Amino acid sequence: MEDELSGGHMSAGLDEGRMRHLELIQTIVTRMGNNSFLIKGWSLTVTGALLAYAVGNDKSAIALVGFVPVLAFWALDGYFLYQERLFRRLYERVRSTSATNAIEPFAMDVAPGREKAGVLKAAGSFTVAGFYGGLTLAQAFALLFVL
Repeated sequence: MEDELSGGHMSAGLDEGRMRHLELIQTIVTRMGNNSFLIKGWSLTVTGALLAYAVGNDKSAIALVGFVPVLAFWALDGYFLYQERLFRRLYERVRSTSATNAIEPFAMDVAPGREKAGVLKAAGSFTVAGFYGGLTLAQAFALLFVL
């Protein structure tokens, strides 16, 4: 009866504590994804405003300075994606560990999932690089237009 009430989670061999731990990690992963979405929105807004002002007023200096927020948002988005990947790896470790080799309950140590140049790899991923590469190209075209 308890297995039916818990939605079948107990049949998968996961105890209540581990289920709560996985839910906590999933909440963090969701937050990182939301942060990435918000960063993209802000970068598009700021870049669009700078481009409109630079082209509308023939201000090449503004078009040149417009690269700074694009690169800053790109780095920040890469960081959030890397953090999301680290917590996904932690989720997988918590989910797949056995009772004898268990991770400490509610531990949030993502160090075992770290990799060299992880933020750079995340920033260079297809989705992130495609989005910010497009913004960078738009910025470059605006700069050429006002010169």
